[in-house]
Amino acid sequence: MDIYVGQSKRHWCLHQDLLCYHTSFFHNQSPGKEKHKAGKVELLEEDPRAFELLVKWLYQGKIDDVSDMPMDKKWDYADACQKLYILCDKINMPQLKNIAIDQFRKGCHEAGLVPGPEEIKPIYDTTTPRSPIRKLISQIAARQIMDPDSQSDAGTYRLCFEASADFAIDVVNAIRQGTGTKLFHDPTEDVGCFYHEHGTGQLCRVS
Repeated sequence: MDIYVGQSKRHWCLHQDLLCYHTSFFHNQSPGKEKHKAGKVELLEEDPRAFELLVKWLYQGKIDDVSDMPMDKKWDYADACQKLYILCDKINMPQLKNIAIDQFRKGCHEAGLVPGPEEIKPIYDTTTPRSPIRKLISQIAARQIMDPDSQSDAGTYRLCFEASADFAIDVVNAIRQGTGTKLFHDPTEDVGCFYHEHGTGQLCRVS
């Protein structure tokens, strides 16, 4: 089977029986936006790096471990594994999905980097509300927002908040879960003019 991936239409020629053994997606009758013709499939919205990992797993039964990679390669590999998860979610390959998300998590940890809004938005655009990767990503964003040593705040994720109400809800719930039983200060108990509009240091004349 000829498969073309990404905007560059990178080409693979693979055994159709092997593909169909792992997922019904590659049957000629498969539904979806991808172009299916006799012996040909186009996955033009997918990342060729992700499909290359899928091919490696199909023929070798495993993908590389990010822990064995040099530091300057870890984040790129983690990003590719994130794309692999999205691909496997689309074509229904749960076993490889689990491997991909584990390598993604490990790669983020070892590289000391996390996905930004540009990487997060496509995840929420293409996955279902109960997807495990949504849970992971929203918890990462919540931790970045709450971390006093992080340069990220809620505004960092404006793109994602504007694009997905689900993301906003997931992040707020993750913050609530992460803070445990700690209750915020009650703003209705404040005294003075904290919520008035006037210049700093001006005498507040509201009684």
